[in-house]
Amino acid sequence: MAISAERGKSIFRKTEKELVRLSSGRRAEAVHGFRTAARRLQTLLEQLVTDNHRKHKKLLKTLNRIRKSAGKVRDVDVQLEALRSLKVPQEPRRKTQLVQALIEVRAQHEKNLNKLLKKQDIKDVRKRLRRTEGSVIFDSNRDPLLVARQMLDSVTIPQGTVDEETLHRYRLTVKRARYAAEFAPKSAESTRFLAELKRLQDALGSWHDWLTLTHTAMERLGDVSQSSLVAVLHNVTRGKFRHAVSAVTAAKTESHAVQPSGGELRAARKTAGRNAAIERDTGAAA
Repeated sequence: MAISAERGKSIFRKTEKELVRLSSGRRAEAVHGFRTAARRLQTLLEQLVTDNHRKHKKLLKTLNRIRKSAGKVRDVDVQLEALRSLKVPQEPRRKTQLVQALIEVRAQHEKNLNKLLKKQDIKDVRKRLRRTEGSVIFDSNRDPLLVARQMLDSVTIPQGTVDEETLHRYRLTVKRARYAAEFAPKSAESTRFLAELKRLQDALGSWHDWLTLTHTAMERLGDVSQSSLVAVLHNVTRGKFRHAVSAVTAAKTESHAVQPSGGELRAARKTAGRNAAIERDTGAAA
């Protein structure tokens, strides 16, 4: 199942649109929209194109610099969202203080993002996005679904106890795998696989959001023995961790049960190659 050319091209336009929106106003939606678009474009250029050109790397370096700065704003946003959703009676004054501290941190990160965007030539970045869109060549032998599954298989999940570091690496891999799979043409298989990846990403992302908030609270309020609010956050995070591990274990078990054979994968790749050749010949004739 070769990459959908239209989906591939559209991510350049989406990234440009989100970059313009981000540079005109740093609202939470703009920050999140640009981050995800830039990540999808990075996955496309690194995993699914024929020529990973030096110009591509230069473009990604610029986008990643902006994305990482925006990411610091986004990280605070998700912590604030989690903290505000926590309805507990423990230490209301300290909770208010923690909210205020996060708001101040966010303001500083937003200020830094604003400075970076002013330093960047946004018009030049937009031109480079358009040039790259016009010159990029998609690899007809790279099946987005197969690439995504290979990404997932690259992280070994132990049979016994799973630690936070392993779960964190798998969280990042699931995110990139989902971005790769989204470039596949729509089908029953891709729809099913993407739904599975979304469930995984939601479970892993929720755990990581609460973990980050718990660490922030510990830095400002002390450990569980010094703050009942931190103790509550710690308990919520442990529950999220168990849920994430269960989701990963279930997904791994299911994927192994329905894993296609080597012959099936080779046949799928040959079919994708033939389809791509037909499309090229048709396009040339037109």
